Amino acid sequence: MINFSPPESPLRISCDGDFDISRAVTAPPPDAPQTAEMRAELKRTVREISRLQRRLYAHKHYAMLLVFQAMDAAGKDSTLRAVMTGVNPAGFQIYNFEAPSNEEVDHDFLWRTTLRLPERGRIGIFNRSYYEEVLIVRVHPEFLDRQKLPRRLPIMERCEERYESIRDHETHLARNGTVILKFWLNISKEEQARRFLRRIDRPDKNWKFSRADIEERQHWDDYMAAYEDAINATARPWAPWYAIPADSKPWMRLLVARLVRDQLATLDLTHPTLPDDERAELQDYRAQLATEL
Repeated sequence: MINFSPPESPLRISCDGDFDISRAVTAPPPDAPQTAEMRAELKRTVREISRLQRRLYAHKHYAMLLVFQAMDAAGKDSTLRAVMTGVNPAGFQIYNFEAPSNEEVDHDFLWRTTLRLPERGRIGIFNRSYYEEVLIVRVHPEFLDRQKLPRRLPIMERCEERYESIRDHETHLARNGTVILKFWLNISKEEQARRFLRRIDRPDKNWKFSRADIEERQHWDDYMAAYEDAINATARPWAPWYAIPADSKPWMRLLVARLVRDQLATLDLTHPTLPDDERAELQDYRAQLATEL
């Protein structure tokens, strides 16, 4: 049995398969805190994450996997920096998954991310993930040609098979102590356009923009359909999806930080306790060391 309890939130996507992406909000609610308040709360929340992460590391019974998926310019990189700055870097790892290498396409689609899974006591962060294999390849099925798969299937049938593999994979991880949270950073098409314009207008951000950004933007509706299907097919209590409004970066960062903190807080994290005989030995060592001062 899997005993993880995902944090309750109106942003958590139902496991009933009824998620309607067109109804997912992209902006903060009217009663959201002011930006200065968000930033102050974020700092406090990150300190709590840091404290809980130290206990996770000492406890060594769980790993945590945070999966981030989003359209370009949604703010994945800046959110990861904001949420993890102040957390012991020895306790987490971030991996960015771009187009697969020749070696990676010679393996099954889960291989390259499986190699990067966090060990117990650590937080692993996937900036994009195996979900690319049911998102970008659905919009661009020609990308599958590189994978030299033994059976040619219609793209939706291929995706259905991969949804099943992902569900099995995440269930296996959860059964073995990996706590999974999946974040879809939901940026509006209008806000994406504004951020692309800033990348064009600011010389220090020109490097972040490419023609491919505009080309992919033309497939917006196709990507939304792909996200909706993938999220509905893979939302489970032990591998929940959260739809995070991404038009306001301070609000988005705070929401992610709250959920990470709340999930860590649900775990029974304790520092290891030594047996009585070993604790008695510690007192002997303490007495020995004290005589040297």
